[in-house]
Amino acid sequence: MFDRRILLTTVAGLFGLSAFRWLRATPAQAGEKAAQKFEIEKTDAEWRAQLTPQQYEILRKEGTERPGSSPLLNEHRKGTFACAGCDLPLFASETKFESGTGWPSFYQPIEGNVGKTEDRTFGMVRTEVHCRRCGGHLGHVFDDGPKPTGLRYCIDGFGLVFHPAAPSAT
Repeated sequence: MFDRRILLTTVAGLFGLSAFRWLRATPAQAGEKAAQKFEIEKTDAEWRAQLTPQQYEILRKEGTERPGSSPLLNEHRKGTFACAGCDLPLFASETKFESGTGWPSFYQPIEGNVGKTEDRTFGMVRTEVHCRRCGGHLGHVFDDGPKPTGLRYCIDGFGLVFHPAAPSAT
């Protein structure tokens, strides 16, 4: 005969296990980006040698910088924001806006240079964005941005480098 406590404990345990599985990325999702072939592929040791510890944590381990810590947050000159891993141009300065989140935000990437992957970490479904050439993690895209796209690419500034536009000849 089942005791009510045993039944409740069993149900709670099963619920907890299923919730834990939902919080993690499924193997198909976790391997989705890893299974992709990128133009630039390096060993972990090569990435560590090339990148600063902050860049490595963000680009290769999908980390996140502290809000407000990137010097690019306050970069307002004309130019291009490129991948710190491979220097692929990712965002034009004209698409940058102040989102108030503590991370550099853009409403549109340079066409064809940013890839997307479903991210189910931390119990939510988000869209992760990465460099299409080297696979470096950049941040996430949300649908609460300004016109004309309505998108907010919330990007880790330490995963980017800024190239100022050349001074005009006039």
